[in-house]
Amino acid sequence: MTTIHTLGFPRIGKNRELKFALEKFWRGEIDADTLEATGRELRARHWQLQADAGLDFVSVGDFAYYDQVLNHIQLLGCEPARFGFTGQETELARYFTQARGVASAAKPCCGGHAETGDQGPRALEMTKWFDTNYHYLVPEFTADTVFRLASERLFNEVREAQALGHKLKVTLLGPLTFLFLGKEKAAGFDRLSLLDQLLPVYGEILVRLKNQGVEWVQMDEPILCLDLPPAWKAAFEPAYNRLNAAGIKILLATYFGALDDNAVLACTLPVAGLHIDAVRAPQQLTTVLDRLPHYKVLSLGAIDGRNIWRADLDQTLAWVAAAHAKLGDRLWIAPSCSLQHVPVDLAGEDKLDPELRAWLAFAVQKLNELGALKLALDQDIGAADLAYANAFGASRAAAATRRTSPRVHNPAVAARLAALPQDADRRATPFKTRQAKQRARFNLPAFPTTTIGSFPQTKEIRAARAAFKRGELSAADYTEAIQREIKLAVDKQVSLGLDVLVHGEAERNDMVEYFGEQLAGFAFTRNGWVQSYGSRCVKPPVIYGDVSRPTPMTVDWTVYAQSLTSLPMKGMLTGPVTILQWSFVRDDQPRSDTALQIALAIRDEVADLEAAGIGIIQIDEPAIREGLPLRRGDWQDYLAWAGRAFRISASGVRDETQIHTHMCYSEFNDILPAIAALDADVITIETSRSDMELLRGFGDFKYPNEIGPGVYDIHSPRVPSSAEMTRLLKKAAEVVPPENIWVNPDCGLKTRAWPETEAALANMVQAAREMRAAQ
Repeated sequence: MTTIHTLGFPRIGKNRELKFALEKFWRGEIDADTLEATGRELRARHWQLQADAGLDFVSVGDFAYYDQVLNHIQLLGCEPARFGFTGQETELARYFTQARGVASAAKPCCGGHAETGDQGPRALEMTKWFDTNYHYLVPEFTADTVFRLASERLFNEVREAQALGHKLKVTLLGPLTFLFLGKEKAAGFDRLSLLDQLLPVYGEILVRLKNQGVEWVQMDEPILCLDLPPAWKAAFEPAYNRLNAAGIKILLATYFGALDDNAVLACTLPVAGLHIDAVRAPQQLTTVLDRLPHYKVLSLGAIDGRNIWRADLDQTLAWVAAAHAKLGDRLWIAPSCSLQHVPVDLAGEDKLDPELRAWLAFAVQKLNELGALKLALDQDIGAADLAYANAFGASRAAAATRRTSPRVHNPAVAARLAALPQDADRRATPFKTRQAKQRARFNLPAFPTTTIGSFPQTKEIRAARAAFKRGELSAADYTEAIQREIKLAVDKQVSLGLDVLVHGEAERNDMVEYFGEQLAGFAFTRNGWVQSYGSRCVKPPVIYGDVSRPTPMTVDWTVYAQSLTSLPMKGMLTGPVTILQWSFVRDDQPRSDTALQIALAIRDEVADLEAAGIGIIQIDEPAIREGLPLRRGDWQDYLAWAGRAFRISASGVRDETQIHTHMCYSEFNDILPAIAALDADVITIETSRSDMELLRGFGDFKYPNEIGPGVYDIHSPRVPSSAEMTRLLKKAAEVVPPENIWVNPDCGLKTRAWPETEAALANMVQAAREMRAAQ
C-alpha cells in the first residue's frame, strides 16, 4: 500500500486564529495559558484534517508560535547570551524576546521604552526562508555556543497527538541545515565546527522520541538543494552515521529544488528514506530512482506545496505510477514541501468566479489530491470509487478549461510585449548626470530623512475600508475618510522634521494586494492567508491571466498628499518582481513573461505620477533576492529578466525624476552587481538587525548610487535611542560616502502604532541632525 503524508501543515488557522491570539497576548489581553490553549486547539484541528484525508501519519513538530527555526533554537538550548536570560523567565517569554526584542507580555507602542530608556535587546535577525516569502529568525553562533536539550514542547506535542489516537511522524530541522542557516557572531570562527557538539543533542532528541513510540522522524535538510561548500557536503555522512545510532527511522527531506551534484550523497546516507521535490525539479527523479538503495523509502513530492493550482491528476499519476512500478510499497507520496506556504482551505471561497475556483487547491484540497493518487495507485477503490472518480474528473475538467478560457489570454498584452524596444529598460543618461539634476531640483540637506512608505494602519483606517467594502460607506465618504488619514500622516511628518514625505498608504490593505485588485489578470480570495513571519499574514493575489493596468492606481492619493505640503512627496509603488513573487503565479507560461507584463503596468503608473508633478517615485522590490534560484548556475538568467522587468517599470522618466527602490530581510552581497544594474537613484535596505553588517558589502563593492541603510527595526515595538541610530549611521559612513547616505527605518511602519512610530522617528531625525552637525 502506498503511504501518503505531508511535510508540514499551515499553523495560522483557517481564520488566522493564531495571529489574533498572538497579538492579544502581546497586548496583554490574554495570558499564556489562553495562548497555549489556542495552540492546542489548532494542532488538534489540523491533525484531524490530515487523518480525515487518509494520511498515514499526521505531522508533529511543524507548529510554531512564531517560527520553526526559533523553536529549534530553544529546543537545542542555544539562545544567544546577549539576551541576558537569567533562567527566571518563562520559556514563552524568552521565545518572544528573541523574536521581537521585548518581553512577551509587554504592551507595545505605549511610549514607555523611549521615556525610561529601557530599550531592550535587539531581536534576532530575520531573513527569507530559501526562495519563499516566509521569514525565519537567524540563529547566532560563537565559539562559546553550547547546545543542550532545553525544551519539552516537542515531546508534549507528541503526547497530545498520541492521546488523540493519531499515528504520527515528527518533523525536525536537520542539524546541518540548522547550522548552515545561522550566522557566526565572532571573527575567525566557523559555525560548522559546532557540529560535533550539536549532534549528541539531536541524538538525545531521537532517543526520547523513540522511547515515546515514534517510528519515523522527518529530518529536513533542504540545503542539499544548494551549492554546498565541500566541508559541508563532507559532514553529512559522518553526521547521519551518528544519528542513525539512535535506532529510529529517519526520512531525510529535501525540497525547493534539485539535488543535482548532491544526489548520490543524499541517496546513500544511512537513513531509512529520502524525500525529493519532484514538482520544482522533476528531472531528478530518474537519477534518484537509479541510485536509491533497495531497502529505502522514496517520498515523492508530487503535489505542489508552493502554489494553489489544482493538480492535473491524470498527468501526475502517469509519472508517479512509473515510480510505483519500481518501488511498490517503498513509494510514499507527499506535497513537494510543507504546506505552510499555501492557504488552509478553499471551502468558503464562494465569492470567487466558479470557473476560477475550480482551478484551485489549498492545503486541505491538496491532502485530498494525495488521497486520490493513493487510491489510483493501490487500485483499492471499492466504496471510495465515487470520490476517486470525482477527484480525477474535476481535475480533468479544470485542466481543460484553463487551457481554453478566454479570461486567461489578452492579445493586446501580447502585442505590446512583442513591440517592446530592446532599450526600453534604460534611463536616458548615467546616474551622475541625473544625480546633479535631482540635487538641484530638491535641494535636500546632508543625510536626508524619509520613511519607506507606510504609516500605522489604525482602527479608523481599517473600519473605513471594511465599511466601504460592505457597501456601508459611499465612495465620497470613503475618500474623505482616507484623506483625513493622509493629512494626519503628512502633518505628523512635517512636525517631526522629515525631509522627504510619503502619503502613508492609508488606502492600502497590502503592498501587493492593493495593486493586484486594480490590475487585470488578478483574482483575490476571501481567506487565502499565509504566514509571512510571526503574526504577519498575507493574502497573495492569484495571477491567472495576462496582466494590464486599466486605470491609474495611486495618482489621486499621491497628488492630494503633495497638495498639503511644499516638501517632496514620494509616489509609492510595488515593483514587478515583488508583485510576482508575492502572488500565486500562473504556471502555464514562463514567470519572466508574467513579470514583464506587470512591469509595463507599473511603467504606465510611473509615467502618470511624473506627469502629475510627483518628482520622487519609489518602486519597492523587497523580493528580488528572494526569487533568486537556489543554484548559482541558474542565477544569470533570473537576474537578467528580473532586472529588465524592474528597469522597464522605472526607466520611462526624465533625469530630474528620482527613482527609489527598497529591499529588505535578504542577503544582498552576493548579487550586488545585479542590484547596481537596476540603476535606481536611491536604494533603501534593511540593516539594523545585522548592526549594519549587511551594508559592508555595498561599501566593499563601491555601490555607485545613493543608499539609505535602515537605522531601526520596525518589526519590533522597541524604540531605539538617537544615540543608537547615530552609532549605526557612523558605521554606515565608514563604508559608504556620507554624501550618498539617506536616513530611514528598515521597512514600512504599517504594523506599528503612532506613539512608538513618532518616538522612533523623532530619534531618527535627531540622529540625522547630529550627523550633519559633525560634518
